[in-house]
Amino acid sequence: MTKILVVDDEQRIREIIKKYAEFEGYEVKEAANGIEAINKTKNEDFDIIIMDVMMPELDGFSACRVIRKTKNTPIIMLSARGEEYDKINGFELGVDDYVVKPFSPKELMLRIAAVLKRGAAAAAPEADIYSFDGLEINYTARIVTTDGTRAELTPKEYELLCYLVANKGRALTRETLISKVWGYDFFGDDRTLDTHIKLLRKDIGRHGKLIVTLRGVGYRFDEIAV
Repeated sequence: MTKILVVDDEQRIREIIKKYAEFEGYEVKEAANGIEAINKTKNEDFDIIIMDVMMPELDGFSACRVIRKTKNTPIIMLSARGEEYDKINGFELGVDDYVVKPFSPKELMLRIAAVLKRGAAAAAPEADIYSFDGLEINYTARIVTTDGTRAELTPKEYELLCYLVANKGRALTRETLISKVWGYDFFGDDRTLDTHIKLLRKDIGRHGKLIVTLRGVGYRFDEIAV
């Protein structure tokens, strides 16, 4: 059974998520703050974590930073604030998705299902290693290096890069990238994708120019862009 950790200082929010998650067949554990969440992840393995940003004792971003040191568990952040800065901060910490309160419980369930299936979107191609002009992807080890230096990518950045490379030379619409990498029809605007592209370009340094923006369409990974 898929095990979910719901972290929120509001008991009502935890109860709503638990009700819908258990209806979907998930096992749900709860934590009321970041410290409790960290302690629970030390003692148990979870398939996904749903965590609020603003909490007493320890906020969600700080808890995520600690958890990410030892666990690569997918994390969906909940927040009453929808500012781009908060989203970027979360994505840089390796958060897989970001949901703004108030949210639809049904939508959250779809996002949970999508994140749990994300591995399929980044399935490794036949070759174990992709290499071009100093950019290397080791699919077996899930390691990306640029000019010999390891690039610290979040799980979603890695999946996005793999999909772009697997379809190099092809124009990929925003809708296609969201569907294939996130695994669902995106709710809201497409700035989440653009933010991930921005962070990915930053993390792979000079090779970021290989990801070409197609205005009004989407993106293309283009080796000719070097």
